[in-house]
Amino acid sequence: MKRPHRLLFALAILMLAAASLHEAWDDWVDRTVIPATLAETSVEMLDRDGQLMRAFAVEDGRIRLAVPHGGVDPLLTQMLIAYEDKRFYRHNGVDGRAMLRAVAQAVRAGRVVSGGSTLTMQVARILENSGTGSVRGKLRQMRVAWALERQMSKDDILHLYLQHAPYGGRIEGVRSATFTWLGKEPHRLTEAEAALLVALPQSPEARRPDRHAHAARAARDRVLARVGAKPSRTPVPTKARPLPRLAPHEADALRVAQPDVPRFETPLSAKVQRSMARLATLHSLHMARGTSLAIMVLDHQSGQIIARVGSPEYTDANGSPGFIDMTRAKRSPGSTLKPIIYALAFDRGLAHPETVFSDRPTRFGSYAPQNFDGMFRGDVTARQALRLSLNIPPVALTDALGPERLMAALRAFGADPKLPGGQAGLAVALGGVGLSLEDLVQVYGHLAAPDTPLIAPRAAWQVGDILRGIAPPPGAPAGLAYKTGTSYGHRDAWAIGYDGQHVIGVWMGRPDGTPVPGAFGGADAAPVLFEAFGRLKHQLTPASPPPPDTLLLSTADLPPNLRRFGDVDDASHPKMVFPPDGAVLAQAETVVKVAGGTLPLTVLVNGAVVTTGAARREVDIGTLAPGFSDIAVIDAMGHATRSAIRVQP
Repeated sequence: MKRPHRLLFALAILMLAAASLHEAWDDWVDRTVIPATLAETSVEMLDRDGQLMRAFAVEDGRIRLAVPHGGVDPLLTQMLIAYEDKRFYRHNGVDGRAMLRAVAQAVRAGRVVSGGSTLTMQVARILENSGTGSVRGKLRQMRVAWALERQMSKDDILHLYLQHAPYGGRIEGVRSATFTWLGKEPHRLTEAEAALLVALPQSPEARRPDRHAHAARAARDRVLARVGAKPSRTPVPTKARPLPRLAPHEADALRVAQPDVPRFETPLSAKVQRSMARLATLHSLHMARGTSLAIMVLDHQSGQIIARVGSPEYTDANGSPGFIDMTRAKRSPGSTLKPIIYALAFDRGLAHPETVFSDRPTRFGSYAPQNFDGMFRGDVTARQALRLSLNIPPVALTDALGPERLMAALRAFGADPKLPGGQAGLAVALGGVGLSLEDLVQVYGHLAAPDTPLIAPRAAWQVGDILRGIAPPPGAPAGLAYKTGTSYGHRDAWAIGYDGQHVIGVWMGRPDGTPVPGAFGGADAAPVLFEAFGRLKHQLTPASPPPPDTLLLSTADLPPNLRRFGDVDDASHPKMVFPPDGAVLAQAETVVKVAGGTLPLTVLVNGAVVTTGAARREVDIGTLAPGFSDIAVIDAMGHATRSAIRVQP
């Protein structure tokens, strides 16, 4: 064979061998088993603005916050590539030039000067949790790096590094690191901060800022020098910051209710939550051992809870059961239901703020309530009775409304009342029902927002006007509508208040329900309420003006039937013969029968006129819808009679 032919043949053999080797290498890389790249990240709870409020650890107590794509300052990624892997976007996972340089440096120095690992190889090492010292380990990292580069984009590989890089202790990922060492998200970083985050993963334990601040600073400064950035005089952080732990009870409740959700976006405000939590902790320093305190803030314009403090401390230290969320615990609300009773009565035309009530010893069957101080005031207006928190008038109104109607209204307002005996009696008016702080705050939200469809705007405004007129103690914000309450035996102290935008509720007591001697809503819970509003805003949001149909009249100028509640029985006054108060009827056409009074008659059902000018004492009002209905009959002289009934479906 001639020499040129032999050369061509040899070249062909070499090319075939190279192709065969390349094919074998390709097959070898393709058969690489890649470690899992979707590691578990910490479950997070965020506030309304996306601010981190709580994060839960993953396996082995590690903190690995999810790093969103585009959520890291580009300065960090640019500095990372410039320092660690300048040809990151040009190599296929292994940088041959860097490897040769590392070998040459090691030969000259007699020791390893640089590892020659690319960012992709570092990702492979992190994912497999393998070391860097052995040749076998380095070869495995190269193989995984080549495989990763075939299956993922460069940006995805870079994201894996930012998600998994170790930053000392149990901190993994750049977002966990910025919260721990810098106290913020990685969105905006200084050059010194970015350089520290580049330096730490190379030796995370030896450079931990809280243990080896000098080593951390030296490593940071080497990064700055290598990338040509200005030297920094800023000291490195020397303390690890705890991750936010705001609203821990709420975070726990969300995780229990939805265990598979990795990220909870809530309407809470981290700023307001932090302020209310500090307030609760401050007041707890002066409380008796074993007592707790809860605070809730509602934006009634949006209907969203923006702060929820279940206890002063999320711990059982100092005898306080702080792990119990007292915003959800069912307790006796004391006198805090009285505004709701008056609102329902005003809504249904049973009374007016200037209606006169008789505050005298009164029996309602076997029930004989008394006022808190044991004294009676005689004739008082509804306005005075509510401001003084007297007991006889609201019980009388509950008797007229029907206790079940009050319970139905509470449920319609979003509460979940619990009855000790299963059936509502008149005692519910004075706190004989179980309600949570969350329940009460939601209920008061309907009073505070008079545009609710569940109650006439004028009725809600009238109650707010009465509560705003309570003389505020020193330090209380003027113009705040508020009500306090103390449950039987001094077990619970309450204060609920609102302005034109927010409702704040405060509860104090022992989680186990035992008494707190001397505890009163006005003396103990109200000061916390006032300070809470002071922390929330510098000035109260004014209340809305009275609705157009509001009767702003004195007692003497009211219609006769509204001047005094519970007129004496008189033949000249109408009396409902059928249906009697409290009746339960089958769904059918209803005929109202009235005795006494002066014709003609006007009949109203649930406040709406159904008949006027009726010249007979029997009036057909048609078929009533299933549920509770209030039937009122007014005669020609303005005297009224009423029945609260229930129609079965």
